[in-house]
Amino acid sequence: MGKTESIKERAIYVYLPSVEHKERWEKHSEKLGVSISKFVTEYVENSLRQEEEPDYKSRNMLWKENNELKQQIEDLARKCRLLETVVDKLEQELRGYRGKPFLEASFESVRSYEKGLIDLLKSRDIVADEQIFAQLGIAPSDGDAVRAIAKQLESLEVCGLVKSSSRGWKWTG
Repeated sequence: MGKTESIKERAIYVYLPSVEHKERWEKHSEKLGVSISKFVTEYVENSLRQEEEPDYKSRNMLWKENNELKQQIEDLARKCRLLETVVDKLEQELRGYRGKPFLEASFESVRSYEKGLIDLLKSRDIVADEQIFAQLGIAPSDGDAVRAIAKQLESLEVCGLVKSSSRGWKWTG
Protein backbone atom coordinates (compact mmCIF):
# COMPACT_ATOMS: atom_id res chain seq x y z
CA MET A 1 0.00 0.00 0.00
CA GLY A 2 1.43 3.35 -1.04
CA LYS A 3 1.54 6.53 0.97
CA THR A 4 -1.48 8.03 -0.79
CA GLU A 5 -3.66 4.98 -0.11
CA SER A 6 -2.55 4.96 3.54
CA ILE A 7 -3.48 8.64 3.94
CA LYS A 8 -6.89 8.07 2.32
CA GLU A 9 -7.53 5.09 4.60
CA ARG A 10 -6.69 7.11 7.75
CA ALA A 11 -8.46 10.34 6.77
CA ILE A 12 -11.76 11.54 8.19
CA TYR A 13 -13.67 14.69 7.41
CA VAL A 14 -15.05 16.87 10.15
CA TYR A 15 -17.60 19.57 9.48
CA LEU A 16 -17.69 22.12 12.25
CA PRO A 17 -20.82 24.05 13.20
CA SER A 18 -19.37 27.37 12.01
CA VAL A 19 -16.35 29.08 10.46
CA GLU A 20 -15.69 30.65 13.88
CA HIS A 21 -15.26 27.16 15.35
CA LYS A 22 -12.77 26.28 12.64
CA GLU A 23 -10.83 29.53 13.17
CA ARG A 24 -10.81 28.97 16.94
CA TRP A 25 -9.35 25.46 16.48
CA GLU A 26 -6.76 26.78 14.04
CA LYS A 27 -5.71 29.52 16.52
CA HIS A 28 -5.28 26.92 19.26
CA SER A 29 -3.25 24.62 17.02
CA GLU A 30 -0.99 27.51 15.98
CA LYS A 31 -0.57 28.54 19.62
CA LEU A 32 0.57 24.98 20.44
CA GLY A 33 2.78 24.88 17.35
CA VAL A 34 1.14 21.78 15.82
CA SER A 35 -0.87 21.10 12.71
CA ILE A 36 -4.65 21.22 12.91
CA SER A 37 -4.66 17.46 12.33
CA LYS A 38 -2.36 16.80 15.31
CA PHE A 39 -4.32 19.28 17.42
CA VAL A 40 -7.65 17.57 16.77
CA THR A 41 -6.14 14.10 17.22
CA GLU A 42 -4.58 15.01 20.57
CA TYR A 43 -7.73 16.60 21.95
CA VAL A 44 -9.99 13.77 20.80
CA GLU A 45 -7.55 11.20 22.27
CA ASN A 46 -7.42 13.18 25.54
CA SER A 47 -11.21 13.12 25.78
CA LEU A 48 -11.42 9.41 25.01
CA ARG A 49 -8.67 8.49 27.46
CA GLN A 50 -10.32 10.55 30.21
CA GLU A 51 -13.44 8.47 29.75
CA GLU A 52 -11.55 5.16 29.52
CA GLU A 53 -8.87 5.72 32.17
CA PRO A 54 -9.97 7.43 35.42
CA ASP A 55 -6.37 8.38 36.38
CA TYR A 56 -5.47 9.84 32.97
CA LYS A 57 -4.31 13.46 33.03
CA SER A 58 -4.37 15.64 29.96
CA ARG A 59 -1.44 17.80 28.93
CA ASN A 60 -3.22 20.84 30.36
CA MET A 61 -3.80 19.12 33.71
CA LEU A 62 -0.15 17.99 33.84
CA TRP A 63 1.00 21.51 32.97
CA LYS A 64 -1.10 22.99 35.81
CA GLU A 65 0.10 20.32 38.24
CA ASN A 66 3.70 20.96 37.20
CA ASN A 67 3.33 24.70 37.82
CA GLU A 68 1.79 24.04 41.24
CA LEU A 69 4.66 21.71 42.14
CA LYS A 70 7.21 24.30 40.97
CA GLN A 71 5.55 26.86 43.24
CA GLN A 72 5.62 24.42 46.16
CA ILE A 73 9.31 23.76 45.55
CA GLU A 74 9.99 27.50 45.47
CA ASP A 75 8.08 28.02 48.73
CA LEU A 76 9.84 25.10 50.43
CA ALA A 77 13.25 26.28 49.21
CA ARG A 78 12.55 29.75 50.60
CA LYS A 79 11.44 28.22 53.91
CA CYS A 80 14.51 25.95 53.96
CA ARG A 81 16.85 28.93 53.44
CA LEU A 82 15.11 30.77 56.28
CA LEU A 83 15.38 27.76 58.59
CA GLU A 84 19.05 27.28 57.70
CA THR A 85 19.69 30.92 58.60
CA VAL A 86 17.91 30.49 61.93
CA VAL A 87 19.81 27.27 62.68
CA ASP A 88 23.12 28.96 61.84
CA LYS A 89 22.33 31.85 64.19
CA LEU A 90 21.26 29.49 66.97
CA GLU A 91 24.39 27.36 66.53
CA GLN A 92 26.53 30.49 66.66
CA GLU A 93 24.75 31.62 69.83
CA LEU A 94 25.14 28.17 71.39
CA ARG A 95 28.83 28.14 70.47
CA GLY A 96 29.14 31.48 72.24
CA TYR A 97 27.53 30.09 75.39
CA ARG A 98 29.71 26.97 75.30
CA GLY A 99 32.86 28.94 74.61
CA LYS A 100 32.27 31.56 77.31
CA PRO A 101 33.58 29.39 80.18
CA PHE A 102 36.84 28.89 78.27
CA LEU A 103 37.24 32.61 77.61
CA GLU A 104 36.68 33.70 81.22
CA ALA A 105 39.71 32.98 83.38
CA SER A 106 37.69 33.47 86.56
CA PHE A 107 35.06 30.84 85.57
CA GLU A 108 34.64 28.27 88.36
CA SER A 109 32.39 25.39 87.41
CA VAL A 110 32.21 22.46 85.01
CA ARG A 111 33.15 23.34 81.47
CA SER A 112 31.44 21.51 78.60
CA TYR A 113 33.51 20.76 75.55
CA GLU A 114 32.15 21.13 72.03
CA LYS A 115 30.89 17.61 71.19
CA GLY A 116 31.55 18.17 67.49
CA LEU A 117 35.18 18.99 68.30
CA ILE A 118 35.68 15.79 70.30
CA ASP A 119 33.95 13.67 67.62
CA LEU A 120 36.05 15.25 64.87
CA LEU A 121 39.32 14.70 66.72
CA LYS A 122 38.41 11.07 67.42
CA SER A 123 37.36 10.37 63.81
CA ARG A 124 40.56 11.48 62.07
CA ASP A 125 44.24 10.85 62.50
CA ILE A 126 45.36 14.49 62.45
CA VAL A 127 43.11 17.53 62.07
CA ALA A 128 44.39 21.00 61.11
CA ASP A 129 42.91 24.12 62.72
CA GLU A 130 41.29 25.16 59.42
CA GLN A 131 39.59 21.78 59.13
CA ILE A 132 38.29 22.04 62.71
CA PHE A 133 36.77 25.46 62.09
CA ALA A 134 35.28 24.38 58.75
CA GLN A 135 33.75 21.21 60.22
CA LEU A 136 32.31 23.09 63.19
CA GLY A 137 30.98 25.87 60.95
CA ILE A 138 33.09 28.55 62.59
CA ALA A 139 34.15 31.50 60.47
CA PRO A 140 37.82 32.38 61.01
CA SER A 141 36.65 35.97 61.51
CA ASP A 142 34.56 34.94 64.57
CA GLY A 143 37.27 35.75 67.11
CA ASP A 144 35.43 34.60 70.24
CA ALA A 145 34.50 31.22 68.75
CA VAL A 146 38.05 30.68 67.42
CA ARG A 147 39.55 31.56 70.83
CA ALA A 148 37.06 29.30 72.64
CA ILE A 149 38.00 26.32 70.41
CA ALA A 150 41.70 27.11 70.87
CA LYS A 151 41.22 27.17 74.67
CA GLN A 152 39.36 23.85 74.51
CA LEU A 153 42.19 22.32 72.50
CA GLU A 154 44.77 23.67 74.96
CA SER A 155 42.76 22.27 77.87
CA LEU A 156 42.46 18.87 76.16
CA GLU A 157 46.22 18.93 75.56
CA VAL A 158 46.93 19.67 79.24
CA CYS A 159 44.72 16.69 80.14
CA GLY A 160 46.68 14.52 77.70
CA LEU A 161 43.72 13.84 75.41
CA VAL A 162 45.16 15.57 72.32
CA LYS A 163 48.63 16.29 71.06
CA SER A 164 49.60 19.29 68.98
CA SER A 165 51.95 19.06 66.00
CA SER A 166 52.90 21.26 63.07
CA ARG A 167 50.30 19.41 60.95
CA GLY A 168 47.44 19.78 63.44
CA TRP A 169 45.82 18.03 66.38
CA LYS A 170 45.85 14.30 67.11
CA TRP A 171 43.50 12.54 69.53
CA THR A 172 45.50 10.49 72.05
CA GLY A 173 42.85 9.84 74.70
